[in-house]
Amino acid sequence: MSRNNVVVLDYGSGNVRSAVRALERVGASVELTADPAAALACDGLFVPGVGNFHACMAGLRGADGPRIIDVRLSGGRPVLGVCVGMQVLFDGSSEPSAAPVEGIGEWPGLVQRLPAPVVPHMGWNTVSAPAGSLLFDGVADQSFYFVHSYAALTWDLPVADGHLAAATPLVTWCDYGAPFVAAVENGPLFATQFHPEKSGDAGLHLLENWVRAL
Repeated sequence: MSRNNVVVLDYGSGNVRSAVRALERVGASVELTADPAAALACDGLFVPGVGNFHACMAGLRGADGPRIIDVRLSGGRPVLGVCVGMQVLFDGSSEPSAAPVEGIGEWPGLVQRLPAPVVPHMGWNTVSAPAGSLLFDGVADQSFYFVHSYAALTWDLPVADGHLAAATPLVTWCDYGAPFVAAVENGPLFATQFHPEKSGDAGLHLLENWVRAL
């Protein structure tokens, strides 16, 4: 049986070899590339993100990332954004910049600095995943590895509660100084603020859940 093909979008966002290795370990056929044709054609697109929001957005624009993500989502093709690769899916960030830089805008709201005595939030933390989560099936009680100073502190779209449409986003929360969005499952669009590829067996299980669903 052929393996699901995943492209890790290579737009200059730090060392992403750990993501490639993790995805390969859970059974995906993985390509690290900035080629738009490959990114559009693959079964699943993994969008990494390390460091500064504005630098990541500049790199994504240089690689035609916003259009690629929009085209994939319009066709119901899965996308997984990780860390700053999740943050760029919002309207923007309050992270300091010489000039305002807009995010991709798939979700409303600004990413903000964590209101904690010590930032970055670096290390392992548990999350609160909603019932019915695909990503956290089997690992909802596990810890995941975070490295970030900014996050979405609010969620401005309706969330699934059993009475809303199945397409309504499932939002997972974590707490560091204040509650923040740790993961989102929104139709074909998935995202985690933590690094599943650096989260040991729990992170591999989460990635395997995503790869199997492609």
